[in-house]
Amino acid sequence: MHKTNDEYQLALDGKKKILQECQKEKNLDSCMKCEKLFKCEIRENYVKSVYESMSHGETGGFEF
Repeated sequence: MHKTNDEYQLALDGKKKILQECQKEKNLDSCMKCEKLFKCEIRENYVKSVYESMSHGETGGFEF
């Protein structure tokens, strides 16, 4: 069962909110300034959600 565009957007919005809360908690305006940048599950989940929202769960390249 494929998600709808709205479901991808809702998932992305939720992951973005979690990411922003983490940044706020650490008093950062970007993950690039965080010492856990490459080992952060929150950021990894957000990035994955961005790709899924762009590809709608399909594998392969993106169409912009």
